[in-house]
Amino acid sequence: MELYSIIIFMNTIENIEQSIKENIAVMVYFSAPTCNVCHALKPKLMEALDANFEKFVVESVDISVEEDIAPHFGVHAIPTVLVFLDGKEFLRKSRHMSVGEVISEIQRPYSIMIS
Repeated sequence: MELYSIIIFMNTIENIEQSIKENIAVMVYFSAPTCNVCHALKPKLMEALDANFEKFVVESVDISVEEDIAPHFGVHAIPTVLVFLDGKEFLRKSRHMSVGEVISEIQRPYSIMIS
């Protein structure tokens, strides 16, 4: 009989802020288990990020578990995407967004930063 250990990583405000500080490009994705749009959008967004940006770090926040993080970042709707470039908030999209729209808005500044 094999035993498996399960490690559950919970984000904290401090962890996310540290990630933003240490990485050139960070996306913070706010969602909840009851949000169908969140679950449909996230895999498409992750695939597009992987295909277009090699240095993006993604932090996922489940607002039903990590309740203090969304208000700290001024997030009041889900799904919400915050993009930080070089430690500064560059893009904020909530509810109605397309993957293409998010990618096109970060493409140019990201390429300038890593060149």
